[in-house]
Amino acid sequence: MDRTDFEKGWELLSAMAPGQPEALTAGLAGIAPDMARLVISFGYGEVLSRPGLDLKSRQTATVAALAAMGGVREQLRFHIGAALMVGVTPEEIVEIIYLVVVFAGFPAGLNALAVAGEVFADRGVKPGPVKPYADQTSRRERGLAALEATSKGAGRAVLESLADIAPALGEFILDFSYGDIIARQVLSPRHKEITMIAVAAASGTMRPQLKVHLSAGLAVGIERAEIVEVLIQMAGYAGFPAALNALSAAREVFEGQ
Repeated sequence: MDRTDFEKGWELLSAMAPGQPEALTAGLAGIAPDMARLVISFGYGEVLSRPGLDLKSRQTATVAALAAMGGVREQLRFHIGAALMVGVTPEEIVEIIYLVVVFAGFPAGLNALAVAGEVFADRGVKPGPVKPYADQTSRRERGLAALEATSKGAGRAVLESLADIAPALGEFILDFSYGDIIARQVLSPRHKEITMIAVAAASGTMRPQLKVHLSAGLAVGIERAEIVEVLIQMAGYAGFPAALNALSAAREVFEGQ
């Protein structure tokens, strides 16, 4: 007999966070018992159980979206713990949060790091030392190389597009966003782009930037079907309008390939 979505969801959630289905059900029993059923059945049984994307990539996307959204401390705490359970390392979680800073700012990044620190302490783990860059090239050189790897010819175009109004911002994008952050080599290119796609999709307001990173995701080998899975997943965390808008952007990018 096929398992029900609720049974699949219970099994998956238990594997990611032992005891969580019971805690969720008990915590909502007195106010909204159907909410627990929906979270387990839909969120885990129908969405996260889909076979089109591995759990490490799913949790990378979820941690990124929640960290960028802000105001969801308990959910971020839970999903950082779940990410550790499915193979995301402490170092990778920190790197996800570095990328979040580019899209959501330092307050979101610092708050997310505080939550991550609590989870790491609870679990007795901590990030080890990392070597973020392969060589001693300058920020600008790293930034141009990172842009070239995923968006060929875009580096100079960024500077030129802002030259008449805010040339310093163009330099910050290349030197800080790409040279200091995106060029870091701790996360794989695949998980860097999944992080940035999830953050841009969850925001609901970054269509141009989302399209850039959808194209970059394809360039580093993420399959179209995997990108669609990331965007479908965002419906449960950022809402269906955000997911629908992101899928509309993805259709335009796919058709232009």
